[in-house]
Amino acid sequence: MPADRTAERAAELEPALARLTEVQQDAARIRAAADEAAAAVRRDAAREAEQVVAAARERAPEIRRRAAEPVLRDARREADALRAAGDRAASAVRERAAERMPDLVDRAVSDALRTAGPADDVP
Repeated sequence: MPADRTAERAAELEPALARLTEVQQDAARIRAAADEAAAAVRRDAAREAEQVVAAARERAPEIRRRAAEPVLRDARREADALRAAGDRAASAVRERAAERMPDLVDRAVSDALRTAGPADDVP
């Protein structure tokens, strides 16, 4: 009887095993489709990332320029203020020099005459 039992069991299991084979084949098809979809998503994501990077590189100079504007504006204001302060200081030095020049010239002439000694042609 063992042969009959084996045949019986095989007959009982055959539909389940056939269904299992179908399910395994379906699972393999689903995995293959998922792999293809994942590859397509990765390709699309890589392409989109390249576009984002390219756009960022294209916009970078303008963004840097705009970011630098306040710093440059402040630096120009500071340079203008320093230039104005330098002009005022130079003007003050010129005014003091102009005020002191006559006295300094008189002293220089007096020192030169004293060093030269008495004039011989003075009667």
